[in-house]
Amino acid sequence: MPERNGRLTMDTTFLHRVLSASGPFATVCADVTHTTETGDTELDLRVRAISERLAGQGAPEAAVEAVRARLLEGNEGGTAGMLRGRAVVVDAGGNVLVDAPLVGAPRTEVVEWSPQPDLLPVLRQLPGRVPHLVVVTDRVGADITVVTEPGHPALETSVEGDTLHMRKVPGGGWAHLKYQHAAENVWIDNADEVAAIVDRLVGQTGARFVLLAGEERARAVLADRVTSRVADVLVQMDEGGRAAGADRAPIGRRAAELVAEHEAREDARVLEQVEAASAHGLAVTGTALVVKALRKSQVETLLLADRPDREVLFVGNTALELGVDAADLARMGVSAAHQVPADRALLAAAEGSSAGVVVLPRAAMPGDIPVAAVLRYTDASTPS
Repeated sequence: MPERNGRLTMDTTFLHRVLSASGPFATVCADVTHTTETGDTELDLRVRAISERLAGQGAPEAAVEAVRARLLEGNEGGTAGMLRGRAVVVDAGGNVLVDAPLVGAPRTEVVEWSPQPDLLPVLRQLPGRVPHLVVVTDRVGADITVVTEPGHPALETSVEGDTLHMRKVPGGGWAHLKYQHAAENVWIDNADEVAAIVDRLVGQTGARFVLLAGEERARAVLADRVTSRVADVLVQMDEGGRAAGADRAPIGRRAAELVAEHEAREDARVLEQVEAASAHGLAVTGTALVVKALRKSQVETLLLADRPDREVLFVGNTALELGVDAADLARMGVSAAHQVPADRALLAAAEGSSAGVVVLPRAAMPGDIPVAAVLRYTDASTPS
């Protein structure tokens, strides 16, 4: 994800395949939780209801079946069974354009067959807005989960070191001390290997935090051997282990808490930057002014409220041919225009002009407006 104006913004390039595809689209944000004994049956019933709603809106069988198949993956076991929320966007031919886990069950379920995909509910709950690592360690190695970019699934890897002499031998004396020393050396070597991998991943992803869980002594050894850039973002927790059957739920909850804390700080920071940009004439607020800036590719970062107003924009043949009404487009020489919900048109225009996107809580937006923008440059027509 790129750093724009000193603030991490959501990169919309991963949505290019859906925003550049031909509609109509099925957009689904669904609760796919099925961790109870009856979870498979409950998920099957929820997916059946979603399929019926899509079909009732006119979605063709290919699109309905593609959505159904993706949502039911949890019933077939594997990591999909661990998801709580899932977003799927499919075109009329059944091609899956987006299939992404959400940070939790969707705040509002979305089941829609429409000319344009409803992406705002997807964006506001995508993991990866705060890149991070989760490391669960023991004396042998570690399980590492890497969350990188919105729209990309978390990557998981395991590091297995040497187990020679890891178990203490009975007895005492010189032989016991010799084996104990050998075990400690292997333990440290294993920690060094994990520390090197974690450092490389932090450098590659720009991780905002590294959550370290697992065996207490193993955590202490690893924490003592990480590099300074890892130590600067390292957070330890006591709960959670690496052994088979260990409960990982507390680790997931703590990671979610840390993500929320970082997002809150990022939200506050971006609002400060909007104020600073405004003081220098490099920010505009309100739909009409943002539309004008997008048409000229002036927008560096688009700010969208997670609860948009029910307003529409008029769009021509390209994403940057947009206006607040048909007359607006007519003045641009565009005669054929259609109405699009404002948030969808603005998001497409941002992707079309390589602008970053930040989705903020509506209450955090300046003056409770639905949209604002930080600009790359100004010209004579930019309002002061």
